[in-house]
Amino acid sequence: MKRASPLLAVSVLLALFGCGAKKEAVEAAPKPPPLAVKTAAAATRRVDRVIAVTGSLNPDETVNVSFEVAGRVLAIHTDFGQVVHKGDVLAELDQQEYQLQVDRTRAALNQALARLGLSPGQENTPPESTPAMRQAQAQADDARFKSDNAAKLVKSGDISQERFTELEKAYHARQAAFEMTRDDMRVQWANMDSLRADLKLAQKHLADTVVRAPFDGAITQKLVSPGQYIKENTTVLALVKSNPLRLLAELPESAAGEIRTGSTLTFTTDGIPGQVFHAVVRELNPSLDSKSRSLTAEARLTESDGRLRPGMFVQVQLVTERNAEVVVIPTGAIYTVAGLTKVFVIRDGHAVECRVAPAQIHDGWMEVPSDQIRAGEMVAVSNLPALVNGAEVTSSARVRL
Repeated sequence: MKRASPLLAVSVLLALFGCGAKKEAVEAAPKPPPLAVKTAAAATRRVDRVIAVTGSLNPDETVNVSFEVAGRVLAIHTDFGQVVHKGDVLAELDQQEYQLQVDRTRAALNQALARLGLSPGQENTPPESTPAMRQAQAQADDARFKSDNAAKLVKSGDISQERFTELEKAYHARQAAFEMTRDDMRVQWANMDSLRADLKLAQKHLADTVVRAPFDGAITQKLVSPGQYIKENTTVLALVKSNPLRLLAELPESAAGEIRTGSTLTFTTDGIPGQVFHAVVRELNPSLDSKSRSLTAEARLTESDGRLRPGMFVQVQLVTERNAEVVVIPTGAIYTVAGLTKVFVIRDGHAVECRVAPAQIHDGWMEVPSDQIRAGEMVAVSNLPALVNGAEVTSSARVRL
């Protein structure tokens, strides 16, 4: 049998000795001490559950005031920021051209009345006859009388048949002329409707040279000046009605089933710090926005406050449940990093990481899901950046809140 080399035996012994030394070094490494943290107990509170969203205040009505006709601006009777009342004259155009159109149309109507033998003011009653009809009727009666006499005379031989035929044709011609004048009267009367409509349209255009306030409100923009020529429907002024104000809020899809017509909303605004306002929901969008999956609610303010103005950004709260029992933890136990909100619950001497969604804060306490953190459990309120899930901890002190 071949014997092992002495050098190989020495190498094996050195390798075994090295592994044993490394194992002893690992086993001898000191274990890190538990991390000392302060703790506080999760508690229960009775609170009103609310959904917080943002919204904006809009005017009750807003309109761009304009003229329906073109013309040169004669006068602007109001200015930016001024309060106006319904029916107040806001602006005027030069009326001369439109007054001439009214006069010309009225003259054409009176001329048509004269042809029908009527006086101004009688355009609503159709005439029984016209001068032309009466003249044609007299001529037709005379031609009939002559034709009747000729019929007797031709039988006695006092006139020739040709003369009788001539008189008979003359009678039929006169009768046709009379019927033509009667038809002409009907045509003229039908034209009267057109002339009356033209006159009303000209009068409307004349009235449209004056624009009045459609409702009580305030001027937010003045866009033209006297002497300026403008086309029809050019915006002259912007008018808003700011009382009552409308509150528009976008609610998340999760709250769509919690809100209904008649629900009360509370809101605050940075423009009036420390003041809480109320509004009642009047309208709900029948469908959610397909992009944001939000529901638009419109509410009317229950009180009038001159400090509130259209366009203000507001923070809105909707109470979904009153006096609900919830589990809360002190805000000192909340650790937010990289967009994540964490809470470390102390269980069996170890820190257990719980990720929670940011929720409503009540007097320094934040609501947490009761299925993640139970009332009475201890949560860490110190050394939060040093904690990791499963870390061994020791409670150095219990914070009483």
